[in-house]
Amino acid sequence: MRSTLARRVFRGVAGTAVAGLVLTGTSACTVPHDAVAGISVTDDGHLLGVILVCGHHIDGATLYHSEGRGEVVDEVIAPGSVPSGSWTADRPLESGLATWPLESPAAGWGTDTPLAPLSAETTYTFFGWTHDSSSSAQAVEFTLADRARLTPGKVLHFNGGESAAVVPMAEFQAGACSTL
Repeated sequence: MRSTLARRVFRGVAGTAVAGLVLTGTSACTVPHDAVAGISVTDDGHLLGVILVCGHHIDGATLYHSEGRGEVVDEVIAPGSVPSGSWTADRPLESGLATWPLESPAAGWGTDTPLAPLSAETTYTFFGWTHDSSSSAQAVEFTLADRARLTPGKVLHFNGGESAAVVPMAEFQAGACSTL
């Protein structure tokens, strides 16, 4: 009797543990990428936000940096991360390319958090989002040194490999969706 009871308890505990693992594995909080974010510069050297929407839509974009131990992981803002700027499109961005200056008001965009001065010692993350978290734009990380290497018509974006790439705007528009 004792071994039968022990087996039942073991099976119950094991079953509960397996169910918990399955639920944990299937309930990860990630937002699917359906767009690609990048940065560029205007002819006069100002920072330009770039988003290529590949399917669904994007409602806005945010530039973040970490303070302390916080970081941006899969577009989930971790504790310690601070917005350096945030923008909302007047209407959802549909499939195609959108660009706008991040340092000044732009037609079709509302500024939620004005762009803060950027620091040379900081790594920034720029990505796009939807209000309902149904999709996001693949983020790009950059420093001011990365920005300084940009010229008008070139886009820095995460190319799906292990690093970011700088490509002509036309190449970004033609091929960035294939990196998702």
